[in-house]
Amino acid sequence: MSQELLATFTEVLTEEFGVPEDEITAEATFEALGLDSLDVVELTLVLEERTGVKLEDEELEDVRTVQDAIDKVKEKQA
Repeated sequence: MSQELLATFTEVLTEEFGVPEDEITAEATFEALGLDSLDVVELTLVLEERTGVKLEDEELEDVRTVQDAIDKVKEKQA
């Protein structure tokens, strides 16, 4: 499941935000990928469409890396 979610994140980050695919790892911070807080909110909206998982704004407060976001989505899917 994590690999599938990482693939989804990678796809969204490259297509929607122009992040080079080779820079996207589970440990990468959104800041390092060039995303600001508004981009992260937009990212969650796109991911909601693709995964059916809605993340509330307060749930995003401690999300700093791609893995943090994957973990939040997995939590909600369980």
